[in-house]
Amino acid sequence: MSPTRRLFGTDGIRGTANTEPMTAEMALRLGQAAGLLFTRGAHRHRVVIGKDTRLSGYMLEPALTAGFIGAGMDVVLVGPLPTPAIAMLTRSLRADLGVMLSASHNPFEDNGIKLFGPDGFKLSDATEVEIEALMDSDLSRRLAAPGKLGRASRLDDAAGRYIEAAKASFPRGLRLDGLRIVVDCANGAAYRVAPTVLWELGADVIPLGVAPDGFNINRDCGSTVPGAMCAEVRRHGADLGLALDGDADRLILSDETGTVVDGDQILALIARSWGESGRLTGGGVVATVMSNLGLERFLGARGLTLHRTRVGDRYVVEQMRAAGVNVGGEQSGHMILADYATTGDGLLAALQVLAVLVEQARPASAVLRLFTPLPQVLRSVRFRGAAPLAVPSVRAAMAEAEAELAGTGRLLIRASGTEPVVRVMAEGEDAAMVERVVTSLCDRIAEVARQDADAA
Repeated sequence: MSPTRRLFGTDGIRGTANTEPMTAEMALRLGQAAGLLFTRGAHRHRVVIGKDTRLSGYMLEPALTAGFIGAGMDVVLVGPLPTPAIAMLTRSLRADLGVMLSASHNPFEDNGIKLFGPDGFKLSDATEVEIEALMDSDLSRRLAAPGKLGRASRLDDAAGRYIEAAKASFPRGLRLDGLRIVVDCANGAAYRVAPTVLWELGADVIPLGVAPDGFNINRDCGSTVPGAMCAEVRRHGADLGLALDGDADRLILSDETGTVVDGDQILALIARSWGESGRLTGGGVVATVMSNLGLERFLGARGLTLHRTRVGDRYVVEQMRAAGVNVGGEQSGHMILADYATTGDGLLAALQVLAVLVEQARPASAVLRLFTPLPQVLRSVRFRGAAPLAVPSVRAAMAEAEAELAGTGRLLIRASGTEPVVRVMAEGEDAAMVERVVTSLCDRIAEVARQDADAA
């Protein structure tokens, strides 16, 4: 049996700040272990560290820095920038490692650590296992001698580099002149760069969620709470609304009527646009098991394949690389465009959508509704302790739900890899049945979770 990861989940290490495992001590040791693992060859070794706007970034950033310096690595600090910017800078600076401090769409109390290899891709499960093994070992004898310690410096033009890279992904010769765009940055990592990119391309920008204070990241804003963006679109008569999450690797849209457009519709639009222009590779798109069957049917009608993978943008990227596909993403808004980025980038995806709007000169509501989704319900049930999915009564309820949907829909139940919740999703032709199945199953899981909490 291969070793399993203890700290790393589906998207790095994540937890409540200043409690296990998300402590300064863990970050120090992670920096030491990852630094030692990626110190290969005789060259001067370098790691890029970025973060979002959470208060706990001030605790974790210096702890990681100390760990890497102790391992003999130079540290380049870039401050608040989107996760895809860290991946891009890791490659462009020829660094050995990139680190992003962010808990993505989670509230400010949480934080996370995402690691990128020198190629700009997130580390494999096997490499994360190696890092954990090193963290559990005696590192003291392997750390750098006093004369071999690393140094720390700050890259002042890091934001400008990402801004220029993002603008370069927009089709040459097109402009956003005349378009009014609401951009909700979730008080997160893109609060400066996203409005700047849109403005420099000619748009009339209405910024939202651009006043981070360490506590308000994702609070009543961003891709997981798009209502504020939709309201601003209607109030200002905007042509389009963009909502990013805390580290800007997700994108949710609003058309000019204030109607939300999810990741499946964005994937459909980019796939069709790139397919028609001959840019789509691999004969299809990669998405997760959460994507709507309507997307699969839309692509299939155009001779394109929907490759499904487990939830998590890292697994989407892995399947994209294996299948030679250059467009992938998740219904939740992670969009990976391999021609431009090695990980999800909400801003780059938004620019591809905007290019289609400019080229077609039609309202967003006419451009972004490419298929009718099957009725789908997704709910989350929070728990404490072990996930309740192994409890016999829950398993029996799951079997009953699957039997009820058999032949008319599908059911997906999973424990989140980033927070203590069970996600229940069902879809099918009969909306009432889908709603009934999900409600009944969530009620049963919640009941077991309450019993476990009371027993604890």
